[in-house]
Amino acid sequence: MGYMDEFNFWLSDSYFDEETKKELEAIKGNEKEIEDRFYKELEFGTGGLRGVIGAGTNRMNIYTVRKATQGLANYILKQGGKEKGVAIAYDSRRMSPEFADEAALCLAANGIKAYVFDALRPTPELSFALRTLGCISGIVITASHNPAVYNGIKVFTSGGRDADEVQTADIERYINEVTDIPVDDMNYAEGIEKGLIEEIYPLNEYLDSIIDTVDMEKIKTRGLRIALDPMYGVSETSLKTILMTARCEVETIHERHDTLFGGKLPAPTAETLRALQNYVIDRRCDLGLATDGDADRIGVIDDQGNFLHPNDILVLLYYYLVKYKGWHGPAVRNICTTHLLDRVAESFGEKCYEVPVGFKHISAKMFEADAIIGGESSGGMAVRGHIKGKDGIYASALLVEMIAVTGMKLSEIMETIRREFGGMALEERDYRFSPQKKEAIQKQLLVDKEMPQIPYEVERVSYMDGLKIYLKDGGWISVRFSGTEPLLRIFCEMKEKKDAAAFCKVFEEYLEL
Repeated sequence: MGYMDEFNFWLSDSYFDEETKKELEAIKGNEKEIEDRFYKELEFGTGGLRGVIGAGTNRMNIYTVRKATQGLANYILKQGGKEKGVAIAYDSRRMSPEFADEAALCLAANGIKAYVFDALRPTPELSFALRTLGCISGIVITASHNPAVYNGIKVFTSGGRDADEVQTADIERYINEVTDIPVDDMNYAEGIEKGLIEEIYPLNEYLDSIIDTVDMEKIKTRGLRIALDPMYGVSETSLKTILMTARCEVETIHERHDTLFGGKLPAPTAETLRALQNYVIDRRCDLGLATDGDADRIGVIDDQGNFLHPNDILVLLYYYLVKYKGWHGPAVRNICTTHLLDRVAESFGEKCYEVPVGFKHISAKMFEADAIIGGESSGGMAVRGHIKGKDGIYASALLVEMIAVTGMKLSEIMETIRREFGGMALEERDYRFSPQKKEAIQKQLLVDKEMPQIPYEVERVSYMDGLKIYLKDGGWISVRFSGTEPLLRIFCEMKEKKDAAAFCKVFEEYLEL
């Protein structure tokens, strides 16, 4: 499918509103103008390359996939990693299979072998496959927890780690320098025939790696009832296989694959997991587990039907791994994640490291510090000894093991932690903006470094990633632009929810949001 074919496809698909369609119809057939006006490059952010699907400025389309893959191919060739190959996975989003094929063709046309997953698979499985196959890199076609109109390309490096800042910058530079894309020199069948494209099935090895790590025998003794919500994504087969092997009674909602994710955001939040909450209560389940669209993030409903924020899950897992499994080592979190993790680490004589948003920063710091766990407030977390990236499936299995080993309900463990370390309340707010407003906020906060009058005692201010203000009583507020969506995000953690909301309001009024 060429640029013109794709452009006509989107027009016929009723993707755009009538006013936009009229604008596009006016240049239909003018290939040069279409390419100049509607095939512009997206920029790499904290989660790789992401954009709204379609023909248009900053859109995910065949041209975008080809150019990004060609840039990666040039980077690999320069590194001398041609013989190691690249693994490619894709999730249930619209155009994911087609984009995966285009990426494979582009690599094959450059003489780099592409190992393509045989079906829709979780992103963590790709990280695992990179380690077992020994590939130099990996590509996942996904937009993770972004709305259904998005898709994207996420790049992993050797061993299954997120590309770090240096690698991301290098790959981005190669992408920007692309002038020739030889993908039309080969078709998919030819790529397979020449051994440059191979379809693989690494599911069993990935599941066995988790089953061999988790205390399955202990779980078998509990007779647990678990409710699953894959959120119309790709985690059901993996999670159900692991839990049923441990003799859990497993019941699933929203199990079918749906490119629109049931009309909801495919992110496991308090708002999107209402159905799972009701199911856990109605069916008297011991636990409710959810994953985002590509299964690298986790959402949890406890035995009482309460939504557990990802901050709570991160603290729970670290507490369990140190106290009950006897592990030793620090923790890692990003700047928008709970400081309660710091308190728990300190109580065990360990350190908690803070890094910018973007899991590449977490995985890099985990490797450097040999950390037990690393995570973020959006639900992504990684555990030492497993893959190098975040894995909602492995985290889910560990939570089930926690219930079995401690003999306690999840709500009881969480209450124990709150009694011992105190509680913190997080307020999260997102704001949309015009390009002019973004420029004004960046200048005001990050260039001129102006701030509103802070109604609390300030300990220090950081500009490591946006603006973060640390208060002397342990509270904090972070203001930063998202790297994956056109949003300004404010996170604030205080002892009381009302105080966190009030502090957000201070910045909301100051920035006229």
